[in-house]
Amino acid sequence: MPGRLDSKIAVITGSSSGIGRAIALLYAREGAIVVCSDIREEVRMPENEKLPGTTVEEITKLGGKAIYVHCDTTNSEQVQNLVKTAVKEFGRLDVMVNNAGIAAEASLPAPTPIYDYPESSFETSLSVNVRGVFLGTKYASLVMKDQSPFGDSGDRGWIINTASVLGLNGSPNTAGYSTSKHAVLGLTKSSALDLAPLRIHVNAICPGYTATSFIGPVLTNADARAKIDALHPFGGIGKVDDVARVALFLASEDAGWVTGTGVVVDGGY
Repeated sequence: MPGRLDSKIAVITGSSSGIGRAIALLYAREGAIVVCSDIREEVRMPENEKLPGTTVEEITKLGGKAIYVHCDTTNSEQVQNLVKTAVKEFGRLDVMVNNAGIAAEASLPAPTPIYDYPESSFETSLSVNVRGVFLGTKYASLVMKDQSPFGDSGDRGWIINTASVLGLNGSPNTAGYSTSKHAVLGLTKSSALDLAPLRIHVNAICPGYTATSFIGPVLTNADARAKIDALHPFGGIGKVDDVARVALFLASEDAGWVTGTGVVVDGGY
């Protein structure tokens, strides 16, 4: 039985760990050909330990097809090369998942309110989390708009951006991250209107706290973990597969009438 993404060509940034890796593996299991991209190829797990092997190697073990392309998503030339490589290798680009991101606050020595927040951390947040999504959307849509629709769907492409529940709500000490994720949602909605006449879907995913290397320190601190767990009505924090399944839906025919929205995946946070 064909998978839900059978024969679709999907580019996924930030695919070497966390949510991006989970999306890449699920897409491959559902029949997509996956172009994995990141600034490093090795796998990094929630507690920040490195594992042998890569996402591409894991997909190959599953019987899928994938390649790796190094890409710093803040660099326009590298993003253009990523898109061009997908088209050169596989003939088209159907799904673009702009997932690469950063939480600059994690590198600060302590929780930092706006009056102490470093300008450099704010600029880094916008560069990776907003510029990266802008470039991915721009150059993916440039290809998608001129290609033939996929199968009988009438759709030319699916763009999925990783935002956050902090793109919908404020949170103390997250000036850079929260601002950048609000911007991702704005970019998603604006781009969706630009691209709807071309039958290109643009949507976002808004994860809550999820077990990734982003929140590694929380996972290893029992008190902090208990406080975070208590904020979730479903109990505990989310798993990367919870988010990946929503990314699968948004790239599938099931989301044929969905564009310009952010889907919240947060266990009721």
